[in-house]
Amino acid sequence: MKAIFKRNLAIAGSVLMALPALTFAETLTIGTVSNGDMLRMQKLSGAFEAAYPDITLEWQVLDENTLRQNITRDIAAGGGEYDVITIGMYEAPIWGGNDWLVPMEGLPGDYDVDDIFDSVKGGLSANGKLYALPFYAESSMTMYRKDLFEKVGMPMPANPTWQFMYEAASKIHDPANEVYGACLRGKAGWGENVAFITTMANSFGAQWFDMNWEPQFDSPEWDNALSFYLDLMSNYGPPQAYNNGFSENLALMNAGKCGFWVDATVAGSFVTDPGQSSVADHMAFAPAPYATTQKGSGWLWAWALAVPVSSDSVDAAKTFITWATSKEYSDLVAQEYGIANIPPGTRKSTYANAEYMAAASFAQTTLDQMAKANPEDSTLNPNPYTGVQFVTIPKFQSFANKVGQQFSGALSGKTTKDKALELSQKLVRREMVRDGYIK
Repeated sequence: MKAIFKRNLAIAGSVLMALPALTFAETLTIGTVSNGDMLRMQKLSGAFEAAYPDITLEWQVLDENTLRQNITRDIAAGGGEYDVITIGMYEAPIWGGNDWLVPMEGLPGDYDVDDIFDSVKGGLSANGKLYALPFYAESSMTMYRKDLFEKVGMPMPANPTWQFMYEAASKIHDPANEVYGACLRGKAGWGENVAFITTMANSFGAQWFDMNWEPQFDSPEWDNALSFYLDLMSNYGPPQAYNNGFSENLALMNAGKCGFWVDATVAGSFVTDPGQSSVADHMAFAPAPYATTQKGSGWLWAWALAVPVSSDSVDAAKTFITWATSKEYSDLVAQEYGIANIPPGTRKSTYANAEYMAAASFAQTTLDQMAKANPEDSTLNPNPYTGVQFVTIPKFQSFANKVGQQFSGALSGKTTKDKALELSQKLVRREMVRDGYIK
């Protein structure tokens, strides 16, 4: 409907060509995820509208799973519902390669695209072209309450193992006082529990596919990883953990109810903000845990802004996303919310800024974890795919959502670990046969 309205508006404009001074404001529909940094972007967008009074912004702020469903459906159909979309390192190279996204070319010189980390640019590119501009980038890390670890006599190692974390969780867990040893993702979704469990499984030596694209859920490594996850969460996780994704665990952590939380490095600024976290002064950070290998133990991701080719307002949309991912925007965040809250993980200059590094206690861990994550070499044994916590092939999000449902079902008790792995193996293999990867 929006695209039809815009076309009608254009026709009306041609009728009024006799009035050259008359201009029409453009309205951009922005689809974004309901994460803290994006909500902050929405709050600060008045500065953009003041600078560009002919551009009006309309927002659709959705939870992660709903956003992905809506945007995927719209862009595949060329529906034109959105002018600006929030996507990541999975979608950008696939959709860009399909010519569904406008290339990010001709950016202003002061945007300084060379300041963006190469790994982030590479993850948002296809065929040598950049198709999205990173709003923030992340790996994953361990966020923990230093006071609780000290209380049980378990100082955090420089590189914690999952076995150490299990033992710590068992000692910290105090459900009578609403303190839970481990807070980890359990909500079904390829970008929710699958992202986390895949990195854990990588560290156990597991992988999604072997070099012949055969699924590996029937391997001992996957059995060990999922067994460990279910054991840890069933014994020392919060109630109904199968409902918890990033946002729910963030709320638990900020309420002081988690001994530790392994999740996105972007959460560092939220859990250390006294305005949001009741335990901000107790928070400390370490690398994501590992079991037998550190390969693939921490993910690599960027939430980025892109323009679908179906948009009728491409130039205005590019103007907005250039503003929202610029150094100027980071300066605005620093001014309004403090320098520790600027969008992390995207620019070299951020981590060369001594003031930022001093203010953000999580910054060095973020930088180290992002440098360690390698989408081209993410598992102990060779694999044929690109990605750490996902596989960059078109059907992945579809079958990975189903795998996520199996994992969540095992955590809730609706199915067993063995059945979850067995059905995951079957459904993934069926899709790989259908797509011609295997016979």
